[in-house]
Amino acid sequence: MEIALRTALLGWLAGDATLAASLNAIAEEAPQRAPSLPWLGIAGSSSIDWSTKTETGLETRLTLALHARGDQPDVCATLASAVQSRIASLPRVQTGWRVISAVLLRSGVKQMPENGRLVELEYRFRLIAA
Repeated sequence: MEIALRTALLGWLAGDATLAASLNAIAEEAPQRAPSLPWLGIAGSSSIDWSTKTETGLETRLTLALHARGDQPDVCATLASAVQSRIASLPRVQTGWRVISAVLLRSGVKQMPENGRLVELEYRFRLIAA
């Protein structure tokens, strides 16, 4: 379910007109050749068993990394907010599994070399097999 979540989430984010128009890439992990700023990627994920006596489940922690220009904090904040809003509207029923909860655990902002800014959004998804 972890790989299915990653795939569904990237597709859902890419399907948002505002994000698609504002970001130069929405990628699985870091692309081999980094696109121009801003772009969004999955920085990593990990999962543990979250099954019940009757259902197979998984708790997945997933971190998204928004790479943006350091001299445009307002644009960066707007993009991060749009990403969070889009994740909040992720359809709960997916093919073969469903999302029980999607919670933003933490976010952080870092100044990066060459006037870059990195926003990390860490989520906890609780999933049950359908």
